[in-house]
Amino acid sequence: MKITQIDLYAIRLPLISPFIVSYHTYDDMPSIIVKITTDEGIVGYGEAVADDHVTGESWESTFALLQHSLAPALIGHNPMHFETLHDKMDAIVYQAPAAKAALDIACYDVVGKKLGVPVYDLLGGRFHERFPITHVLSIGEPEAMAQEARERMEQGYSSFKMKVGRDVTSDVARIRAVRNEVGPDIAIRVDVNQGWVNASSTLQAIEQMKDLGIDWLEQPVKADDLDGMVEIKSKSAIPLMIDEGLKYKREMLQVIKLGAAHKANIKLMKCGGIYPAMKLAHMAEMAGIDCQIGSMVESSVGSAAGFHVAFAKKIFSSVELTGPLKFSKDIGNLHYDVPFIALNDQAGLGVDVDESVLEELTVRHQTVIAP
Repeated sequence: MKITQIDLYAIRLPLISPFIVSYHTYDDMPSIIVKITTDEGIVGYGEAVADDHVTGESWESTFALLQHSLAPALIGHNPMHFETLHDKMDAIVYQAPAAKAALDIACYDVVGKKLGVPVYDLLGGRFHERFPITHVLSIGEPEAMAQEARERMEQGYSSFKMKVGRDVTSDVARIRAVRNEVGPDIAIRVDVNQGWVNASSTLQAIEQMKDLGIDWLEQPVKADDLDGMVEIKSKSAIPLMIDEGLKYKREMLQVIKLGAAHKANIKLMKCGGIYPAMKLAHMAEMAGIDCQIGSMVESSVGSAAGFHVAFAKKIFSSVELTGPLKFSKDIGNLHYDVPFIALNDQAGLGVDVDESVLEELTVRHQTVIAP
């Protein structure tokens, strides 16, 4: 089996409401969908959601890199040879994980369909039957965040991830308002997205919210400040999760050596796809670090890929792939039994892509074939 054609679609996924984090407000979500076709007529889909602040890639640069470098290099190669494909991509460009993830995911979709098995069966088989879904609260006024949490509780959600990172005083007010609204039994996870900058301000915030029953605190300091993470972890009773500071094996090794986090947020867009994500999960498992599969707000395609990784590994205890629930229109049909996700047993990613919706949302399309 060989890859004969790769189609690239630059799309913009419409959000139901703006998605607000510490460093940006998204009115829609730019994404790139990759469609791989083989000489046997098997089609697989992948996705790249780049983020200048996290992966160092833009929507435009990712499309160009895929069009001119990565996609042409994979034409004629066997999509089942994951190690070889990643080695080839790594030799072409340093990092660029979201671009590589799109091709990686599409290859897994192809291989699953070729063998007639779900992707999780390519990763060791299904371990988890279902995961509870955590609702993500965008940054807003305390009262508005609390009200949204109340409404989602009534829909059955039992955990919330709060986006904060503006300033300690207003952020603590947001967290306190949500806790007061939902009561003591609902799980609250706090994601700062690097917004508290350093260990000093983070420790001030932790002191102010020590009575709020926080499940864990995610990436309060800058991505490369592992020393700050170590200091916070040594002085706080709240479990600490690393996100932006963890992309590749090198960072995971440093986190393990330094004891910089209790938990790791693994994202396919940060590490380069399913294949490298499994390597990170194995490293974390050996070190006793609990894992989560996180989201860059992908469509059904990228979200399903992340779920397959999480469902296959015992070390994953939480997932936050809620992109499809935030879109007013999606290209795929990943199904949620809110507030749970339970994957189907269809071959590949188990997602049907609506080509008419894909065409509707496409801003730019490019076909790559053998010269």
